[in-house]
Amino acid sequence: MNLKLKRPLAIFDLEATGLNITQDRIVEIAIIKVNPDGSEEQFHSLVNPEMKIPDEVSQIHHIFDKDVEDKPTFKEIAKQVTNFIGDADLVGFNSNKFDIPLLSEELLKVKSDFDVSNREFIDVQNIFHKMEQRTLSAAYKFYCEKEIEKAHSAMDDTRATWEVMKAQVDRYNNLENNVSFLSEFSKAGNNTLLDFAGRLALNKNKEVVYNFGKNKGKTVKEILISEPGYYGWMMNADFPLYTKQCLKKEMEKIKLESKKSSKNSLERKTKQKNIPLNTETIEEKMEALKNKFK
Repeated sequence: MNLKLKRPLAIFDLEATGLNITQDRIVEIAIIKVNPDGSEEQFHSLVNPEMKIPDEVSQIHHIFDKDVEDKPTFKEIAKQVTNFIGDADLVGFNSNKFDIPLLSEELLKVKSDFDVSNREFIDVQNIFHKMEQRTLSAAYKFYCEKEIEKAHSAMDDTRATWEVMKAQVDRYNNLENNVSFLSEFSKAGNNTLLDFAGRLALNKNKEVVYNFGKNKGKTVKEILISEPGYYGWMMNADFPLYTKQCLKKEMEKIKLESKKSSKNSLERKTKQKNIPLNTETIEEKMEALKNKFK
């Protein structure tokens, strides 16, 4: 089966110091990039996380402090990683909940301008769970009739993920052979999430709403009026940087719309009273006063 691709597909896997998106760091990254012509490229690197890897985590992926002490930090390889991915869509196993948010967090920490949002995401685990309810090792055995030689090795897991996805498309007639369909199908729920962590979402009216806690389902605009300190709390709390970036953009949009609405309202009132509208800014008035009084 050759997947129909309009642009490259980057299948990737991350090993990390733990599962906390905001606190843990990448220790290994592996990417297989599949081009529309079917050719493949590979990228792999161990990464110095600049923190201790917990022993219980090392026992899972078999990467210890001594293995990464002389390896580059993520900041040192970030440009290489983003250049390799390019404009590719992203594929992983449990990637919508872990790998993509963690990669996004690392990129934001090093102030990379790489945009991970303007692309499709396929989560092979979500497809698998909707169809069979298994783990990656079981999926690989079920679909490909093979055993993963070294589970929790980033490149072996990446290769297995790619083979499982191709086998899924071959097996199920209701899975269309295109990235957009698979991306939509592999979403975990019915909500349209705005951020990877699922803290923000779009309601049926395409308004941005909080998707957790006491304000779940309420719009950001609504909470800004009723509880203005909530935004500040989120921006200072331990939420992923990408979540904060999305919330900040929405807040800037709300403020801009409010400013335009106020200006339009003022214009309507002055027209009704035939009063000339003074659009001179405070800065312009101050400058005029300075010139007047030298």
